Amino acid sequence: MSPSVPSPVRRVARLLRTSLFVQVTCALVLGVAVGRLWPDVGTAVQPLGDGFIRLIKALIAPLVFCVVVTGIAKAGNLRAFGRIGLKALIWFEVATTFALLIGLFAGNLFQPGVGMNVDPAKLDSAAVNAKTGGGELPSTSEFVLHSLPESAVGAFAENALLQVLVLACLVGAALLHLGHTKVPAILPAVEQVQDIVFTVVGYIMRLAPLAVFGATAHLVGEYGLGVMSTYGKLIAVCYGVALLFLALLAVALKAVTGLSLWKFVRYTREEMLLALGTASSESVMPRMMQKLRQAGCRDDAVGLVLPTGYSFNLDGASIYLSIATLFIAQAVGVDLSLGQQVSVVLMLMLTSKGMAGVPGSAFLALSATAAALGVIPAGAVALLLGVDRIMDSMRVATNLLGNCVAVFAVSRWEGALDMVRAKKVLGGDIAFVPEEGDPRTQDSGETRTEEARP
Repeated sequence: MSPSVPSPVRRVARLLRTSLFVQVTCALVLGVAVGRLWPDVGTAVQPLGDGFIRLIKALIAPLVFCVVVTGIAKAGNLRAFGRIGLKALIWFEVATTFALLIGLFAGNLFQPGVGMNVDPAKLDSAAVNAKTGGGELPSTSEFVLHSLPESAVGAFAENALLQVLVLACLVGAALLHLGHTKVPAILPAVEQVQDIVFTVVGYIMRLAPLAVFGATAHLVGEYGLGVMSTYGKLIAVCYGVALLFLALLAVALKAVTGLSLWKFVRYTREEMLLALGTASSESVMPRMMQKLRQAGCRDDAVGLVLPTGYSFNLDGASIYLSIATLFIAQAVGVDLSLGQQVSVVLMLMLTSKGMAGVPGSAFLALSATAAALGVIPAGAVALLLGVDRIMDSMRVATNLLGNCVAVFAVSRWEGALDMVRAKKVLGGDIAFVPEEGDPRTQDSGETRTEEARP
């Protein structure tokens, strides 16, 4: 007697119950519908997305600390850890500079701001101050100094990732120096805390569909879909350039590691959709760290490269900033010379490094660039207020994939990548198994061999 085949209704019900990807997709569609039909309701459910992000952010600092400390202690080589950091910074600088240049080229080629003929005197520059809270980006010296912790507790309380990384490196180095015989209980304790954090992440991830629904409904409800027609050319240019950049990134990943970026996107589709829905790459950092580790990247490489990339490797933001600078110049009728455009790239190479975690950082960077050039009215930055939130999805997806590619590339460069495992995981031969406490496995209609990370 042949086994009964589940009906289509039961299959759909099972997917809705077990598949995070399907749940998030449905939440995204529902959020668009609610925001379009009932804008007030869309605005009212915004706390669902904000609350989810707050919960995830609360775990990022302890998670990064634990992963980096255990990574250094287990690798047993502080010099190798230093090489990983240096190679990561080289990759970040090359990638972000290329992103700025390709954005500048596209801005000159397609000229998204030409024909708008905006009078800057009629723009409300006070709206930009309200968006940024009257703040400013830190100088290079301030950025470096702020990366050093003034208080161990304060670094965690303020969720300052670079400060947490510095503390983690110091603790990891101390563990290596003292050896496991002098402090035998410390490393197991850190590993147990790491397991607890991953368990809590698993619990919070079950709320992801609610977060995507709230964030999407708020976006559509507050800004509407009309902004697509007003800024259609700018949006099309930014997203098109981002896709081209990701295609070139895929070629680079294939050349350096032999891995497929498309397969990685499929492997992390739940996290990518969640990041797009909430417009926050931080909301998926803990889960991405798990997936990169299970895809064969060594713990020390994941723990150092991924969090550092959140401050130093903002590829999507670099693309947006270069195109947006040309857009506002073209919109107000200012023709930037080649020398001035080179100055834009040099300015943004510096200002983009201090953007992470600063409210309204894109507007601050654009305002600083406009002020440095001296030919673009500062108030012209207000032109982008209506479209900035639409650009978040492009920036988040590009930043996130750029950082993940950096982890693979630097790991391969340093010999910290298990190529056999990576190809099996990305090829679907080994399923992702959430660490400690999340009973879900990666959803698929196919039969897969499930292995725990060795």
